[in-house]
Amino acid sequence: MAGGVYGFPPAALADAGPGAIQVSPLVPGSADLEELAGGALSRFVVAAPPGTLERRFVLAHALRALRPGGELIALAPKAKGGGRLRQELEAFGCAVAETARHHQRLCLTRRPAAPTGLDEAIVQGGLQFVPRLGLWSQAGVFSWDRIDPGSALLLETAPAFAGAGADLGCGVGLLGKALLGSSEVTALTLLDIDRRALAAARRNIDDPRVAFLHADARSAGGQIAGLDFVIMNPPFHDGGREDRSLGQAFIAAAAMMLKKGGVCRLVANVSLPYEQALIAHFTTVSPIAQARGYKVFEART
Repeated sequence: MAGGVYGFPPAALADAGPGAIQVSPLVPGSADLEELAGGALSRFVVAAPPGTLERRFVLAHALRALRPGGELIALAPKAKGGGRLRQELEAFGCAVAETARHHQRLCLTRRPAAPTGLDEAIVQGGLQFVPRLGLWSQAGVFSWDRIDPGSALLLETAPAFAGAGADLGCGVGLLGKALLGSSEVTALTLLDIDRRALAAARRNIDDPRVAFLHADARSAGGQIAGLDFVIMNPPFHDGGREDRSLGQAFIAAAAMMLKKGGVCRLVANVSLPYEQALIAHFTTVSPIAQARGYKVFEART
């Protein structure tokens, strides 16, 4: 039977093996964890995510996909969920052997014949309607149950766009839904590296002008071109660490996607020095707003 792997666990701690099926929603082209057949796998290695609901959802699906007696290895840094892994697996009815290596908590278990609580964890961490947002969303998606202040500022200051555009890192479609309020928008590509975000966006937006793209914005410049506008709230963390190159790469990709005279609206934390990247890739760059720790720029090709 095949094995599965969620994310990118350190090979020195838990080698998933060359034939393992990658199921991380953050890997374009990966298999969908939720669509794995029950009892189909003999081994599963999980680089457990830090969020409680998301982590329990992943562990529950991993156990569901394993045959009885199948091996599950789950690991995470102690301060990012690793300290709770054993307790959570035991709550599913697993007998767990736990070790600590290289600042990670490593839990080894086997799928019991009749695990408990899987359905509840899957429902709690799955796609759901969030009244606070008024949108469908899922634990693990960026700002999954609230409007983040950067996107709020971008919404407050966004003009009525026209023509064909894209939302890079669209999340659950919050910005896209607002953009489509303009009848002058003729086409909109909603792009995100998180498959869960796009699944939610599809539930939130039913509009023939929209195309959904599961891709990394940094390498999508060749897939989208000739746009009139791009709007984005680019990420600046990778694996929990600040990475300013992410936003800089988003800026370069946006410039490639826009036609001459096209406009990019970007929001960023005030501490992020994106001005030089904008100047390097665009003809004109104008500050639009600054509030609540965020800044908005408009750049034209």
